[in-house]
Amino acid sequence: MTIAVEATEAIAKPHFRVDLLKPVFWALAAVLAVLVVLPLAWLAYYAVVDKNGQLTLANFAALVNDATLRKPYLLAMGMALGVGALSCAIATPLAWLVSRTNLPGRRVVRALVTASFVTPPFLGAIAWEILAAPNSGLVNVFWRQLTGAQPYDALVNIYTFTGLVFAIACYTFPYVFTLVANGLDRVPADLEDASSILGGRAWTTLRRVTLPLVLPAMLAGSLIAILQALTMFGSPAILALPAGFHVITTKIWSLFQFPPKPGLAAAAALPLLLITVLLLQGKSWILGRKGYTVLGGKSGEPRVTQLGLWMPVAVLFAFFVLSLTVLLPYAALVKAALTKNGVDGLTLHNFHFVFFEFSATRLAMWNTFLLGFSTATIGTGLALLAAYMVSRTPVRGAGMLGMLATAPVAIPGIVLGVGLFLTYSHPQLMLYGTLWILLIAFLTIEMPAGYQQMSAAFHGIHPELEEASRILGASRLKTLRLITAPLLRTSVIATWCFVFIGTIRELSATILLTTANTKLVSVIIYDLNESGDMGAISVLGITLLAVSFTVVVIANRLPLLGGPRLPALR
Repeated sequence: MTIAVEATEAIAKPHFRVDLLKPVFWALAAVLAVLVVLPLAWLAYYAVVDKNGQLTLANFAALVNDATLRKPYLLAMGMALGVGALSCAIATPLAWLVSRTNLPGRRVVRALVTASFVTPPFLGAIAWEILAAPNSGLVNVFWRQLTGAQPYDALVNIYTFTGLVFAIACYTFPYVFTLVANGLDRVPADLEDASSILGGRAWTTLRRVTLPLVLPAMLAGSLIAILQALTMFGSPAILALPAGFHVITTKIWSLFQFPPKPGLAAAAALPLLLITVLLLQGKSWILGRKGYTVLGGKSGEPRVTQLGLWMPVAVLFAFFVLSLTVLLPYAALVKAALTKNGVDGLTLHNFHFVFFEFSATRLAMWNTFLLGFSTATIGTGLALLAAYMVSRTPVRGAGMLGMLATAPVAIPGIVLGVGLFLTYSHPQLMLYGTLWILLIAFLTIEMPAGYQQMSAAFHGIHPELEEASRILGASRLKTLRLITAPLLRTSVIATWCFVFIGTIRELSATILLTTANTKLVSVIIYDLNESGDMGAISVLGITLLAVSFTVVVIANRLPLLGGPRLPALR
């Protein structure tokens, strides 16, 4: 009660009221326009001009007529839909088991899912190369030793379309899990109690009350998984190219090999933006008015379902999912790091090589984590302001910010890298070869994930809480700082972690934008994969993961926002 009174007194104190909302809106619009519109403008320009600078539609005609461009598009869309469906099928029951049942070790499960999210997808793809390559994969080697199969027989083969979908889903399902688990944690227990009082059984309550309330989180998480898969470059480059097929991102990358075709690559990238807009609009149509908001304090602790006889099945399901996404890949990386050239016997040779002999390690580590912290801090602030403007629409035209913030998700990172290179390689604005161009790239790439997280959080807070503050005389920005921001503390921390982890595992744009002095760990890992040095890759990957986990733990333990806390309004 004392905390709430202090917050009310802080808001109600007489003060000179200056509403800076419009200047902040225009400043934010300018920043997002520079981040998004500028590289898109260059892409659009190159898509509609030929080598002589004359207008042409030949690049778009090639997309329709050239089968080598149509097929990668179809494969990419099928891959993305498969990843979204598989991620939802894995994450939704696991989130329910963790949030609403008496499953033992629920905190451990959450921590291991976080580990899966922290793992860069390209590093996970490399781990599954170690595990499931048809000839040298550990699973296939063990199977041949166990069954006496022929040397070239394979139980599993990661170099297939199905293997690619599986490998990507292993590291995109945490998006769905996090959103669904948070949604289940916020479902008012009173609604489920009312269903039980009216005679609804546990399954009926789950199907007709709980799941409809978390449907927005399920769809939002699946959408993020689909879009992540559609625009991903690293995993397809590692697994699809050896399998002999392209998805659209690897096909666009191939268009920049000699002889480069930037116009055709730009034209191939633009339809992805249209697909994203249609997906986002479709999500709005599907959701309609379904959902709920928090008007006040908690209405009771979440209902805990007793698993009873289903306990062994639930435990086996959770263990199976975590084994495929975390335990087996991590074990493969540790084995590769502690052995030399696949020979049995433990050794620290790979660690010595990476940290004492490989000259690029120290600079790459510094560049990677400096950019990670900078991008996460700046990006979360921009996402918070953009989501507030769009959800509360205090200024005319605020919806434009949402379009700007979500547009980059449709641009493959490697194509965005080309646009940024063309934009910032002029003598008047030479940023190529510096960390600034990488910071711009990462802010642009990670803005959609941060904005989606903060937008979902804002929709869970009823505007009446802010209106009460406005009635007491606070400006909108002061209300955002004293009322809304404390309510969003958990979401802000999650967004910061999402952006940080997304930054340090980004590969697509960095390949084109890094130089010898600005190389990052992800680029070094990809370069080493070309030479097949799995030991050094594993050491760098394990180091990257260890630092990432440390940062996530510290971020979750620090008080993020100042000002009075309002636990009664969480």
